[in-house]
Amino acid sequence: MTPFDGPAGAGAAVGVDLAKLRATVTVCRGCCCGTARKHPEVDHDEQLRRLTAAVGDIGQIRVVKGCLGQCERSNVMVVTPSTLGRLFGGRPIWLGRILDQELLTAVAEWINSAGPGLAPMPDVLRRVVFAPLGPIEPTATD
Repeated sequence: MTPFDGPAGAGAAVGVDLAKLRATVTVCRGCCCGTARKHPEVDHDEQLRRLTAAVGDIGQIRVVKGCLGQCERSNVMVVTPSTLGRLFGGRPIWLGRILDQELLTAVAEWINSAGPGLAPMPDVLRRVVFAPLGPIEPTATD
C-alpha cells in the first residue's frame, strides 16, 4: 500500500494536484550516462523501460538528454521529493553508478513508498549517494 492508494479521482475531488504528491527520478542519458560507449554491459534502454514500468503513475521519470556534469559516476539518477516530501524535509538525492537491477529496483521501491522526506532510503542506495560537483545545468530534457 502506498500513500497514493484510494478511490480513483479522490485527490481531484478535493482539489489536490496529484502531481505535487509524486517524487521524480531524473535519469541522465547524456554524454556518457546511458551510453554503450562507457557501459557496454548495460542495456540502458531496457533499464529506463523497467524503471518507468516499476514507478508507473506513482512517480515521475524525467530523462535528461544533456549532461548533468557528473560523468565520473555514471549512470546518474537524481531522486527529487514531491512537494509534500519537501515539507517533511526531503531534498534531492544524487545517486551514481546505477548499473544493476538491484539498485534500479531499490530506486523504484523508494519512489513507490513516496520517496525522500516521506519514506526512508533503501539501505542498498546509501553506498551510491554522492554530492554533485560544480554547477548543474542540463542541456536538454525529454
